[in-house]
Amino acid sequence: MIGIPEALVRGTIDREGDRGAAWVAELPSVVEELLERWDCAPDGAVMHGGVGVIVPVRQGTGPTARPRVLKVSFPHPGNVHEPDAFEAWAGRGAVRLHRRDDARFALLLERAHRSTLAALEPADETVMTIAGHLSRRLAVPAPPGLPRLRDRADAWAAQLRADAAELPHTLPPRAVDAAVATARELGRTQPDTLVHGDLHARNILRADREPWLAVDPKGCAGDPAYDGGTLLKSRALNLMRADDLPKTARRLLDVFAEAAELDPGRVRRWAQLHAVQAAFWGRRHGFRVARAGPQLDQVTAVADRLAASLVV
Repeated sequence: MIGIPEALVRGTIDREGDRGAAWVAELPSVVEELLERWDCAPDGAVMHGGVGVIVPVRQGTGPTARPRVLKVSFPHPGNVHEPDAFEAWAGRGAVRLHRRDDARFALLLERAHRSTLAALEPADETVMTIAGHLSRRLAVPAPPGLPRLRDRADAWAAQLRADAAELPHTLPPRAVDAAVATARELGRTQPDTLVHGDLHARNILRADREPWLAVDPKGCAGDPAYDGGTLLKSRALNLMRADDLPKTARRLLDVFAEAAELDPGRVRRWAQLHAVQAAFWGRRHGFRVARAGPQLDQVTAVADRLAASLVV
């Protein structure tokens, strides 16, 4: 039986309670069953992400054995369409999918390196350029059955209004109004294009088949410009050190838009919406990089400044 990283055990139980504890208890036997069924043997240290275990394996035996990774995620609606996205891309800008077990939330994937695009920081323009090129390649027609981001637009607008009314904050009204307008205007009229949904530097890995490949997609249909905001939000700690945050943020979004061949205005509007959502989310829940205390205040302040300065 493989050992489950303690950090994944603690995080899952803290987040999911008894259901998480039951999943963790069953996980070693699930992995063993999948290894046997897919003719795989462990081939390196077990790793983990925020919601799942990742086991480097070799599929097959002898000199023809192929390096893969087995990923088993906690059952969650946000993970349902990950394999659908991989199948649609078929290796175009993302790791290849070799096997799937939807009932187990399990995938057998092409193995990439452990080094992520985040290792290039603070080379933000390079990060945005590489991510933009990948975004362009990932922008293929969405397969049927994926959740449509346009179906969330009204809920986004309603949540923004509720957060603005319920939470103490310093966001200027025009920043909230602009985010609501984006949800109602851009949000309701999005194309049926496959969108990664969580494109950030830690979800882009070094690889052999291509220099960089995307992993961990949410798999949804919508406007590819949406991912520009996700990417910028993930650079918050770097942006804290910028001499001129508004100027730096706009330049980085323009770099992404050019590389992704997207309208810069749409990218900025989506990024501004993401910033307002992040500002409110931080006040309600904290962030993964800062749950409380002075660092949370600093990250929230960056979100506030982005939300105000990116109003188009």
